Amino acid sequence: MKRKARIARKTKETDIRLTLTVDGEGRSRVRTGIRFLDHMLETLAKHGFFDIDLTAKGDLDVDTHHTNEDVGIALGEAFKKALGDKKGIRRFADFRAPLDEALTGVRVSLDLSGRGSCHIHTHAKTRWIDHPALRARKNEKDYTLADAKHFFESLAAHMGMTLHVDFLSGEQPHHVIEASFKALAKALDSATAMDTRAKDVPSTKGKL
Repeated sequence: MKRKARIARKTKETDIRLTLTVDGEGRSRVRTGIRFLDHMLETLAKHGFFDIDLTAKGDLDVDTHHTNEDVGIALGEAFKKALGDKKGIRRFADFRAPLDEALTGVRVSLDLSGRGSCHIHTHAKTRWIDHPALRARKNEKDYTLADAKHFFESLAAHMGMTLHVDFLSGEQPHHVIEASFKALAKALDSATAMDTRAKDVPSTKGKL
């Protein structure tokens, strides 16, 4: 049976409806009002072989922050629900994705540990990730590395995932963000896959 979850999340700031199939075919229908985020979630579905049907209505007249955050929360909750007790999964994964000038690109390492945390690592060529100029952008609908960072934090916290995103190189923000979502997709695909040798939860504690 395919692992699947439906999430309905409504606050004063956003209204989200989401269906996730972990054992999918890479199909997606995403409508958040933030087109770049739509593209990234379509990328996540495609390369992770997840099926994602997501609609989000948020207070975009204010800015993109609440919608971006709550979509991450909802997706994290969906993965957590779909994976259940995590019996038989591989649990750990690591993947590096290059993209154009981001030669060594982005590396994602994760553990479906049940302990949600997100750790972003930058290097000399990507120190501008938190540069004030990014936060003082003229167009609030631009999707920056700071937005991607907050999305990953929300996803990891509500999925119960230890997530490390290592920005190794890259000068074009679009490429660095896209590489990070591709690496996340491949790592999640591997970590959520079933290990035919495993008979129980992959933990000496017997619970994740």
